Amino acid sequence: MNTIAYPMVDIALSRLLERAEGHANSRSVESRARQVPELGACWMEAGGTYAMFDGPGSPLTQTFGLGVFEPITAETLDALEQFFLSRGSDVFHEVSPLADPAVLNILPDRGYRPCELTSLLFQPLPAPLVGAASGSTIVVRQARADEMGAWAETAVAGWGEFEWSRAFMSSFAPVAAGTEDSYRFFAFDAGKPIATSSLAVHGEVALLAGAATIPEARGRGAQRALLTARLQLAAGLGCTLAVMGAAPGSPSQRNAERSGFRIAYTRIKWHKAR
Repeated sequence: MNTIAYPMVDIALSRLLERAEGHANSRSVESRARQVPELGACWMEAGGTYAMFDGPGSPLTQTFGLGVFEPITAETLDALEQFFLSRGSDVFHEVSPLADPAVLNILPDRGYRPCELTSLLFQPLPAPLVGAASGSTIVVRQARADEMGAWAETAVAGWGEFEWSRAFMSSFAPVAAGTEDSYRFFAFDAGKPIATSSLAVHGEVALLAGAATIPEARGRGAQRALLTARLQLAAGLGCTLAVMGAAPGSPSQRNAERSGFRIAYTRIKWHKAR
């Protein structure tokens, strides 16, 4: 049982969590811009909000922090919408429930509709680590730069039931290899890669993301082992808080809660078509 005191869930915590995820995504977009300059990947800040463009349809193409750092204004939304629409992309805002309450009226009035929910879970570091299951043969280590192709292939297999993931993850290997402030992990069983995950660091906040296990290897404890390895590295890097996102009620959320994470809040993603 984790006896470390958890931070209060308030606007200060939301600012930490939203900025950490925004920073991680901006680093990925910067890497994409270096790897595929013709795509025009870039990011901007307006009203404290980070807006990322990684190509139309990319899961990275969205904003973080809307209404968390500054009140929402029509001018800020105009600038953000122009950023996406001028690049041929729909507009997506992932919004904390601790954001400016005006979002609930302003976004629907401007033609946005809710399209997705994501729970953010957090845990203070260092944290008591959950050991491997008895008899586990899972081995976890960081992926090397020359293994990014295999890392992406494993991630594609793990996310294969989702149509968007196949094309995105197949093109993500060089981006992942060149992303600053980020670490990639493998889980192996009998020498075969069966799962992947990522860790991104911003200040004292560690963002855990990208967890995927190939279908035939699920239920063996790979994600628990990857979670433990990432928390160990994050604590060693001086992080004092870990955060991750998961679909509400999903196996990922349950695994995180078993490991000491608590739900901070559930975000709504808002969509406006071109």
